[in-house]
Amino acid sequence: MIRLRPALWPTLISLPILVLSLTLGVWQMERRAWKHQILDRIAQNQAAEPLPLNGLLTYDPLVFEYGRVRIAGTFLHDKEFYLAARSLKNKVGLQVVTPLRTDDGRIVLFNRGWIPQEGKSPAKRAEGQVAGRVELTGIVRRNQERRQFAPENEPDKNVWFHVDVPLMRHLAGAPPDPKLDAFFLDADAAPNPGGVPIGGQTHLDIPNDHLQYAITWFLLALALAGVYLAYHWENGWLEIAGRTKQQP
Repeated sequence: MIRLRPALWPTLISLPILVLSLTLGVWQMERRAWKHQILDRIAQNQAAEPLPLNGLLTYDPLVFEYGRVRIAGTFLHDKEFYLAARSLKNKVGLQVVTPLRTDDGRIVLFNRGWIPQEGKSPAKRAEGQVAGRVELTGIVRRNQERRQFAPENEPDKNVWFHVDVPLMRHLAGAPPDPKLDAFFLDADAAPNPGGVPIGGQTHLDIPNDHLQYAITWFLLALALAGVYLAYHWENGWLEIAGRTKQQP
């Protein structure tokens, strides 16, 4: 009869890896549940009726992330910012983020949408530089942080790779505000005069790959357990075979 007799070194090496793999698998499942809650909340926000700006600011604005907001005010076109390396239908261009001074004097960043690289100069898209009071619907987006390996923003050249809301609002002459510094608005798909900027560029870029990660870790733990048992099973048979040969 073969009995499992754990060998010291295989056990010392395998056990921590097994525990770590199982722990990471469980953690990924917990992350998956957490991500589902976020995606469910976003789906509810997207389906909800647009809020007025004051209604949004009554709470934490990020609770309404990807929801729609009604806003009115005047664009500060002379203070617009340019997000570099943005593509539309395989054509590289920019996105224009324009501060909007609301009727009550607040300054909110409004991403008006995509323009071609050759249209960067406001003079080439003068029709789209809407003057006077506007009423808009925007989609709530959280302040962005630089992603790993992404280029740094170059504020002195007005070249931006992510939306740094506090800094952009500061450069637009707005005082710090914890709530207004936490978000910006993306334009919806409503057309602009002259055709540009082209709104509706919001992409739901929240991946939920945690299930496949969890499966990977659990399979690794299963494979390790299989190798461990097979090793001791083989050694058990070799031990029996050796004893049999030694018998007279």
